[in-house]
Amino acid sequence: MLPTDVPLAYLGSSVLLLLLQLLPPTSAFFPNIWSLLAAPGSITHQDLTEEAALNVTLQLFLEQPPPGRPPLHLEDFLGRTLLADDLFASYFGPGSPSRRFRAALGEVSRANAAQDFLPTSRNDPDLHFDAERLGQGRTRLVGALRETLVAARALDHTLARRHLGAALHALQDFYSHSNWVELGQQQPHPHLLWPRQELGSLAQEGDPTCSDCEELSCPGNLLGVTLLTSGYFGTHPSKPLGKCSHGGRFDQSSSQPPRGGINKDSTAPGFSPHHMLHLQAAKLALLASIQAFSLLRSRLGDRGFSRLLDITPASSLSFVLDTTGSMGEEINAAKIQARHIVEQRRGSPMEPIHYVLVPFHDPGFGPVFTTSDPDSFWQQLNEIHALGGGDEPEMCLSALELALLHTPPLSDIFVFTDASPKDAFLTSRVEALTQERRCRVTFLVTEDPSRGQGRGRREVLSPLRFEPYEVVALASGGEVIFTKDQYIQDVAAVVGDSMADQVTLPLEPPDVVPERPLVFNVDGLLQRVSVRIHGEVSSFWIRSPAGISQGPEEGQGSLGHTRRFGQFWMVSINDPPQTGTWEIQVTAESNPRVRVQAQTSLDFLFHFGIPMEDGPHPGLYPLTQPVAGLQTQLLVEVTGLGPRGSPEDSLPHFSHVILRGVPEGAKLGQVPLEPRGAQERGLFVASLPPTLLSTVGPFSLELIGQDGGGRDLHRASPQPCTVVPVLLELSGPQGFLAPGSKAPLTLHVASFSSPQDLNLRTSVNSSFSLTSNLSRVRLEQNESAWGRLWLEVPESAASNSVVMVTVTALGREAGLVPPTHAFLRLLVLAPAPQDQLAAPAHSSGPVFTSVSPTLRPSPLVTWGRAGGGLAGNPWWGTVGGVLLLLGLASW
Repeated sequence: MLPTDVPLAYLGSSVLLLLLQLLPPTSAFFPNIWSLLAAPGSITHQDLTEEAALNVTLQLFLEQPPPGRPPLHLEDFLGRTLLADDLFASYFGPGSPSRRFRAALGEVSRANAAQDFLPTSRNDPDLHFDAERLGQGRTRLVGALRETLVAARALDHTLARRHLGAALHALQDFYSHSNWVELGQQQPHPHLLWPRQELGSLAQEGDPTCSDCEELSCPGNLLGVTLLTSGYFGTHPSKPLGKCSHGGRFDQSSSQPPRGGINKDSTAPGFSPHHMLHLQAAKLALLASIQAFSLLRSRLGDRGFSRLLDITPASSLSFVLDTTGSMGEEINAAKIQARHIVEQRRGSPMEPIHYVLVPFHDPGFGPVFTTSDPDSFWQQLNEIHALGGGDEPEMCLSALELALLHTPPLSDIFVFTDASPKDAFLTSRVEALTQERRCRVTFLVTEDPSRGQGRGRREVLSPLRFEPYEVVALASGGEVIFTKDQYIQDVAAVVGDSMADQVTLPLEPPDVVPERPLVFNVDGLLQRVSVRIHGEVSSFWIRSPAGISQGPEEGQGSLGHTRRFGQFWMVSINDPPQTGTWEIQVTAESNPRVRVQAQTSLDFLFHFGIPMEDGPHPGLYPLTQPVAGLQTQLLVEVTGLGPRGSPEDSLPHFSHVILRGVPEGAKLGQVPLEPRGAQERGLFVASLPPTLLSTVGPFSLELIGQDGGGRDLHRASPQPCTVVPVLLELSGPQGFLAPGSKAPLTLHVASFSSPQDLNLRTSVNSSFSLTSNLSRVRLEQNESAWGRLWLEVPESAASNSVVMVTVTALGREAGLVPPTHAFLRLLVLAPAPQDQLAAPAHSSGPVFTSVSPTLRPSPLVTWGRAGGGLAGNPWWGTVGGVLLLLGLASW
């Protein structure tokens, strides 16, 4: 028999329950905010996931006071909406950006939502606790959490977040799709995360569970049994006689007797026959999600958990180093700069928590070295020396690709070389990977044709041989800086100081035009503004809004301090910078580069999606890049809007987004922004019509608004986006790959704008074998094709490792259609012995194969989101809500 109540002792000894205000009726478990158009006022998987993460993050902050700052106090957060910006400002200091944390939560939330859309998961009952497959669902849930741990320990946090999203989706679905709430339960299931504990009395094949219900709302259709059951969805598997359906307009089984259903997924009776119980289901799903996050914190430790969710304002530090004989000065510069960054930021909120190093030469590259220990990174870097192999070109892009695969998103990667790439054929793939990872790549190139010694030349090299670096830098929002050995240390120091905690200000026009000044705007939320100019420059001047000018003379001037290293100038504008329109005029013999950067807490994140209305649930299916001809939604999250408690009229307002072509800067169009939820959350949606995305190619996003005083605000996306010609999707098995196994992968390609004649190419790690039944496809407009790939994992594949599969779609006529890439990361993991997965009979907690500290209490402070907020729900995020200090010591 199932227990009728879970005693508070299960929640630990330090339970504090404060009901500040009764929760008003809400709804449920649709994928993400776009679902709310179908069921306004609903709580979604996205809301539950991000709220649970915020609460466990707050608990970590309460227990681990930051060095040099006063500890946080729980009472400061009572009765307030819990926002990521507030948490970071309270813990790391005012103005500390929460952008990376919110981006990581976004990855988890989108992976969670994708379970309702991906062809490999959307109709699998084991992944949604449907069709009374409760034991199988628990096995898959525990497996996904185990895979999360393994991927996180392998430092592939992007893959870990994908498995975590899948686990949380299943965990949350249990409370909406089963009758746990209808059985009167007031706490999460005590055994759901325990592989060998009994789930309780489960309904068997011959046990009838539901009666017929002809209405949309079915409050009394359960037969009153005390057995645990869940509803059937669709036709696979078919619903036996007397069993419950999931219910709702998308469920074909709900029209077969007994009609109706039991899901609690939304406020709308048309989707959720048990909509009236959604509040209870959402509350338990939130508590269970907090338990899952707390479990991961216990198993990974605070530092590992912080890396999983990027609970830091700091970027990682990634170096790609040419180690050939002519690179002595560059390697020394990299060492000095790495030491400078490590020492300068050690113990501060901006200290990197992830370090990556990839050497290369010819013909080799790698291996990759990753660590979270700055001393280990420094020791590894210090062992690198310039040795032999002085010919050009080198395997630079192969090494950069390896660095991108191991570098967390929203990070900086620095490439030190004096050679052009031998592997230029990788340009488009690396370009796409920088945008998928949203990493900024800066190339420091000491190519000096006048140098009398150095690299040998096997052949006459093209003056355009560095063009692949320019392409990759442009796609990533980075730059290529040419300098000389004697200046490399100084230039590296300047560039290293402008890591990802700074934003790049848009210039109009984006490139230098003879006898025309470049214009940029400075607002009151910017500080530490700097202007960088490099190239064959003969003179320049900078003019402030007050009309004060400063030229290239070194030292302190009327506007700021100027430093020069060969053909590289850096002007640091005096703080506070004057607000308004600034101008830069540059005179040069060739095409100089100008970049303006500043420090600010006000920034934004964005991603794209397609509204889905024909799946198990309505929602927004996430896209890496927009697709030509496809109706697309742009979601924008603004970070750093202002301190908690600021009056609404003092917060910045944003009205629209401008799309500009790259690199020419021509305005492609603009779209209005529609706010979602309370203003302080900074969540906006814009609809991008197919006509705006009709031209294949890169574009940039510019966010336009005003501050609380009515002055203009202007922010640009850190890197361009690209409209790709076709939709290319690659999906694999939900779990892990075992050494010696063969795994099927699914490929989907679709065209929405014009006919396409495409070649499909695949690549994978060298020791793996990959075959495909689809190498060429001809598509008419609005036509799709599906293919199957088989990935063979060698017996020698290392357990706890990651394999990357890439599919590229290329137009058969070279140059007419740019390539489209799909990337898929998969985890290689040895199957766990049954006795390792199973908990011993006396165990009261879930079993993973590592020793970990006891779980600490975790607070549930209030319902809100990590910056987004629940669209259309006036209650979500108000002063009311629930405060629960949930003890999990028994885990």
